[in-house]
Amino acid sequence: MQSLATTRPTTFRAMYSSVIGGITTDTAAMVIPIDDHMVHRGHGVFDTAIIYNGYLYELDDHLDRILRSAEKAKIQSPFDRATLRDILVQTVAASGCRRGALRYWLSAGLGGFALSSKECFKSTFYAIVTDNTYQGPEGVKVMTSTIPIKPPFFATVKSVNYLPNVLAQLEAEEKGLYAGIWLDNEGFIAEGPNMNVAILGSDGVLLIPPFDNVLAGCTARRMIELVSRLIDNKSIQNLNGVKVQMISVEEARSASEMMLIGSGVLVKSIVEWDGQPVGTGKVGPLTLAIRQAVQNDLEDLTTGKLVSVPYTDEL
Repeated sequence: MQSLATTRPTTFRAMYSSVIGGITTDTAAMVIPIDDHMVHRGHGVFDTAIIYNGYLYELDDHLDRILRSAEKAKIQSPFDRATLRDILVQTVAASGCRRGALRYWLSAGLGGFALSSKECFKSTFYAIVTDNTYQGPEGVKVMTSTIPIKPPFFATVKSVNYLPNVLAQLEAEEKGLYAGIWLDNEGFIAEGPNMNVAILGSDGVLLIPPFDNVLAGCTARRMIELVSRLIDNKSIQNLNGVKVQMISVEEARSASEMMLIGSGVLVKSIVEWDGQPVGTGKVGPLTLAIRQAVQNDLEDLTTGKLVSVPYTDEL
């Protein structure tokens, strides 16, 4: 029988656990107690930040979002914001990872197996650093998901209750597709299983669904800022504006370009939806330009979006 140490992916670099009060780089020790309410009741929230060239991208925006999610989920953080931030930076430093992802969770905590978190004596905080290679801008094929979308209250909280997201992803993968696209209860474009969606209309305006019924993606919100700046500077030809508004299926079907946006993919082109080509059926030039703008933002030390990590060899 293989041990956990030999079966765990070596891409798991380091983990922090408030249960043990420290950081470990031993993959066999990267565990969460079974009586944590996040495990058996799904009472937890999480977020992710990109590690790029030894910096954390948009850490503060992601940290603010997990705290908003925790408040909605009635989870009191075991630490103040400054301490959480320091733990995250130190966990990345201990990992030695310079290109990857930092994932972290706030949970109602340990206690037992009851439904109410009143039995939990203290909330818990976990973080893990993993290697990650961000995929290129190749085009992907998607479908309209038949899995019911989460109600707005739960869709806008980044909780660990991801069963609908998992089923939507599996449904697409079973058909050989990259992802499923959700429509909201009124039939408008909503989001992907873990990514926001945007389309480029025939009038050259980039449209993104409102964040009332879907998760407000940090990458998507940053992309809106970057695109607005590029339009003002006339840095991208044939892009006439960016709007956050409801998008009908008809508008999306006639889009010249369609894309997914998220920290795991940055900006990825959709070339086929429900078996029909989007635009020319190839990766669009404006999608490439927008992705490059986000990529440039990842590498720009002057924006305030990058947090330096004090790796051991730099101390």
